[in-house]
Amino acid sequence: MYSRHRFPGEIISYCVWWYYTFPLSYRDTEKMMLYRGIEVTYESIREWCQKFGQQYANQLQRKRRYITDKWHLDEMVVTIKKQQYYLWRAVDSEGNVLNVLLQRHRDTEAAKRFFRKLLKKQGFVPRVMVTDKLKSYEAAKKQVMPSVEHRQHKGLNNRAENSHQPTRVRERRMRRFKSPGQAQRFLSAFDPIRSHFHPKQHDLSSKRYREQMRQCFEDSWEITCVKDAA
Repeated sequence: MYSRHRFPGEIISYCVWWYYTFPLSYRDTEKMMLYRGIEVTYESIREWCQKFGQQYANQLQRKRRYITDKWHLDEMVVTIKKQQYYLWRAVDSEGNVLNVLLQRHRDTEAAKRFFRKLLKKQGFVPRVMVTDKLKSYEAAKKQVMPSVEHRQHKGLNNRAENSHQPTRVRERRMRRFKSPGQAQRFLSAFDPIRSHFHPKQHDLSSKRYREQMRQCFEDSWEITCVKDAA
């Protein structure tokens, strides 16, 4: 997995985890490694994140224990080079991010495109879908998921709206996204990796939280092949 790389997999994986888990820049990550006596350039860290980030994210999603059948959908505005885009996001009732898709519009066709991508990735149709009152959701649902119960109420969709907050933090830290492609690539890896290392601490006892974090680390070592190489 890490053949032809000058640095061992442990260092590469730590840099990728740090960058996606915390609001750090590539240069911040470089400084953190230098503090530990490891000299690596931010250009190398960027290459590692682009090469391995999506691989790690895909494997983390495959390891998820379950996805609930109640999905919350919402969209947020993202400005890229003075152009307005819409980031569509779906999460389940436990807050697991199911999919994100950046699109130029938020009309019925855009909603249908997001639904189809979401269903293809998850492999099953939800029992309930919760959205705000955007009419595009209802029109698209009738064509793509006619059997799904649809609840339209802004107050019921806080889970999806709250899931936008980490994206906003990173957007500010990165001084906005540079292009639609760059934003889509980053967020596709960012959501699964960040959520993996951020269990819902307020819902857990201290003991249970530590146990869950230990399991998160075990999973990450398995995914990055670091444990096998140790």
